[in-house]
Amino acid sequence: MKFIVQELNKEPFSKSYNLISFDSLEPLQLLQVLNDVLAVIDPKQKMDLREEAPDQTAVRIFQILRVLKYKPPDHVNMSQFRAGIVQGEKPIIFPILEWLLQKVPELQKRAYLAKFLVKIDIPAEIMQDEEVNAIYVQYEELMEQFKEMHKQSEQLKNSGFNTAEIRKDITNMEEEKEQLIKRIERLRRKVESHPNSQKMMAVAKNLRVERDREKRLAAQKQEQQTNITHLDQRIKRLEAQLRDMRQASVGATPSTMIQKLEEESRTNSFIVKEQLPKDIAQRKKMIQNLQKVVSVPAMGHSDLEELNAKITELNAEVNQLIEKRMKSGDPADEKLSLFRQQAAIIAHKKQAAAETLRAIRDEFNHVQAEVEQKREVVNTAEGAEVLKGEDFKRYVNKLRSKSTIYKKKRAELAELRAESGVLTRTEEILKQRCDLINRQLSVLEKKKGVSGYRETQEELEKVSSIKSEFDEMKGRTLDDMSEMVRRLHAEIADRRNTLAPILREIRPLREKVRELTPDYDNKKQVYERQQAGYDSNMSKLEQEVKGYREECRAEESRYHYLNCMMKVLQVQQARVANEMKAYVSSDAQEKKKTFREIYSKKIQEQENLSRGLREKQKMVKDNHEPNMKQMKLWKDLERLLICKKQCLDQCKGQSLSVTNRCEPKPVGVRVAEQPQSTTMALVIVERDLGYNEGGVTWEIWGKGGSWRGALEIQSLGSDQIATYVITSQRPRL
Repeated sequence: MKFIVQELNKEPFSKSYNLISFDSLEPLQLLQVLNDVLAVIDPKQKMDLREEAPDQTAVRIFQILRVLKYKPPDHVNMSQFRAGIVQGEKPIIFPILEWLLQKVPELQKRAYLAKFLVKIDIPAEIMQDEEVNAIYVQYEELMEQFKEMHKQSEQLKNSGFNTAEIRKDITNMEEEKEQLIKRIERLRRKVESHPNSQKMMAVAKNLRVERDREKRLAAQKQEQQTNITHLDQRIKRLEAQLRDMRQASVGATPSTMIQKLEEESRTNSFIVKEQLPKDIAQRKKMIQNLQKVVSVPAMGHSDLEELNAKITELNAEVNQLIEKRMKSGDPADEKLSLFRQQAAIIAHKKQAAAETLRAIRDEFNHVQAEVEQKREVVNTAEGAEVLKGEDFKRYVNKLRSKSTIYKKKRAELAELRAESGVLTRTEEILKQRCDLINRQLSVLEKKKGVSGYRETQEELEKVSSIKSEFDEMKGRTLDDMSEMVRRLHAEIADRRNTLAPILREIRPLREKVRELTPDYDNKKQVYERQQAGYDSNMSKLEQEVKGYREECRAEESRYHYLNCMMKVLQVQQARVANEMKAYVSSDAQEKKKTFREIYSKKIQEQENLSRGLREKQKMVKDNHEPNMKQMKLWKDLERLLICKKQCLDQCKGQSLSVTNRCEPKPVGVRVAEQPQSTTMALVIVERDLGYNEGGVTWEIWGKGGSWRGALEIQSLGSDQIATYVITSQRPRL
């Protein structure tokens, strides 16, 4: 799934999925993703699945998958496969997406070819018609032609030719051709004006022939020198191989060779039977773990922390079990553990040696393959093997001398190029004259009745000259080969004579080695046994030393802790002694310095503070209710003042009837606020009542009942404010 998400986020899909969002796609959305991938492969598949029927979508996807030659997994039958595509199931869609995204360029090519190479299904009864059959045969022929043309097109694409480069080369060649034609014309005019042009042309021809011959001879000489160099290098390589084989065969007997083969066989059998199965099992286990990781949804930070906590717990349990086992061990188990440790050490060494051997073999094979590859590259590029040491120095000196010769030859070449123009013009003139003479000779041969005589004679001379040159070259080659063989035999004889005294000196040394080898093997076995015992004892002693060091560290930390505690107790003891001394002292100043006096004074201060706070709390409780009433009155006053302001801003309000007990005529007034206190209410008179400022007894009826009391009227601009002091209240019936 990770590969699918990565490929979908690239061009040309340009999706923005992650593992979680892609895994949470609905079936229809997943089918749309599959259709988008198919649309990149075949543009005809591009469409919105919401505008297409599900059965048509399934049939279309089946057809394109059949064209692309997709094979379902072996564990899925065709009915499950079809149902999975129709329903957009992830176990079916994900393998298809993975297969498609791995082969997009190849599948695009296959989809393109399918337009022309997938045959049309025609029923058999229609194919019986002659015209239809003829058209179908023509259709198949055109299909075969298309295959051939497509193959040629692919070959041309892969051949590396570029039409633009070819056209450019053709244009350059045409320009060079025109320039050469112009130069030839100029040189021709110059040569024709010269009086000895024919003699100079003959001399130039002879010079060219001799130079061509010189070049051929130089090439043959260079080739022979190259062959000699190759053979010398081959001789050196064979001599080195012979020397290595002789060194390897020193002291070699059938028993030692069999012993080496047996050791090699045991090593290989150990690697094959023990090492490789372990590696294969380990790789399989790793693959299973990776498959589990891939199949499990993406884990968050909390999941990782939980797994780390479990790992820590398991490691702690394992360590505890190991400690218990070490504490509860008996002498027999200790002896067995010693042998187990020795066996484990030997097995570990054996496995490490096998790993080292395998790594060395792999490295040797890799280096050998690299050397062979580079040797082939050098042979194909330069025709010679890699030079080393003195050969390379000689090659560098030779190259320097050749570079000097090259500079001289380049100067000569510049001079020859200057003459080339003249000679080219001369050649053209001579060719024209030669053609004229040949035509005249042909006419004379026809007149004499011997036409073709001259051409036949020239061919015979040419063949005879070629044969003589070939025989001469063959003779030289045979002479060179015989000389080389003779020289090789002489060198081999010299080398044998040189090696004879060395071989005579080596024989007693071989005998001595053969005598000392059994003693060496026995001592080596004794040494290995002693080393294994020492290693096991050393590991046991290291464990004991480690335990003793841990105990020493614990005792040391305990010592430091007890030392600190003793110092703390000494300080406390000194403080207690000073306290007792000051307490029993008769000096008042000394007694005041004691902790008892200090803390008694602080306790007394806190008790006084607590007593004052309790009195303050009692006073607050006693004054709470009057203060609350006072606060309520102030709030009522605040509300009355707010009502006065609102009544000044508003000219209309709730109407009540006010009745004067002395004069029963009702007067229209309005109450600024419903009376909520038993002390007073505010009444605003809307017009001039005709009363002077002063007190009048009034009675007010409202929604909650009637109130009786004295009304005090005050003027405020054009209005009059009546303050009604309630003396009694009567609820409304």
